[in-house]
Amino acid sequence: MRHIKLDLRYAQKTSRPLELAYGMSEKNFVNSLEKGLAALTCFGRQHSRLTLSEVARLTDVSPASARRSLLTLQELGYLASDGKHFWMLPRALLVAHSFLASRPAPSLAQPLLDALSERTRESASLGQLLDDHAIIIGRSTARRSLSTGLGIGSRLPAYCSAMGRVLLAGLPPAEAAHRVRTMNREKLTADTIVEAPKILELLAQARDQGFASNSGELETGVRSMAVPVHNGAGEIFAAMSIAVRVERMSMQEFREAFLPALMRARDTLEKKLFPVLGR
Repeated sequence: MRHIKLDLRYAQKTSRPLELAYGMSEKNFVNSLEKGLAALTCFGRQHSRLTLSEVARLTDVSPASARRSLLTLQELGYLASDGKHFWMLPRALLVAHSFLASRPAPSLAQPLLDALSERTRESASLGQLLDDHAIIIGRSTARRSLSTGLGIGSRLPAYCSAMGRVLLAGLPPAEAAHRVRTMNREKLTADTIVEAPKILELLAQARDQGFASNSGELETGVRSMAVPVHNGAGEIFAAMSIAVRVERMSMQEFREAFLPALMRARDTLEKKLFPVLGR
């Protein structure tokens, strides 16, 4: 079975040669490109305007290296600067648009997410595994307001999000266990489970029952639930999730009310993505 390839940082953590992580020799790896992309993607809601030293710290490179990356990105029109701070420009959207426009899953999932959100009056998302996170590649936001700022491109910690746990459960058990043990597991709320053995038990449970859930682990007062989305070979390549405020319903009521609708939306997406195999 073919599974998600490891990224450079994961390869370094496991002391694996770059060749094993990427299927390529180190001489073909462009370090300056890696540093430039790291500089570009370190901006976000909490880091909308960054200084050179802040970028160097966030990307773990020297100030001189960060300066070269930032000035190059500024020259290319991806960043702007006032001489001290840097911030993103609309040209950066071209990178995200290329992914969304060229891959079928986001476009096929969007009307399904919209319908699910409209039916349940809650927000629904589609995500994939990215390093130690689940990254959202499709989302429909209901009129009910949940967490602030979640949207396409947002990342959720894999160890404590329902979506992330479904995606980790789709990895070979040994690889999932290694990732859980080596990733940073911060206690985000009083209910966040950070102990590796407990997380691994939840992953095993997700494999057995076909979905994962959490309550207040990622954000106080929010429950979430996710199901796996399979490719034509039966491998998990994405996860579809839905979230609800705790005061609206209990976890049991949440599962009984929304899990069937979530699974139907997932099944429809699989059939649209892989019609020949009838999934």
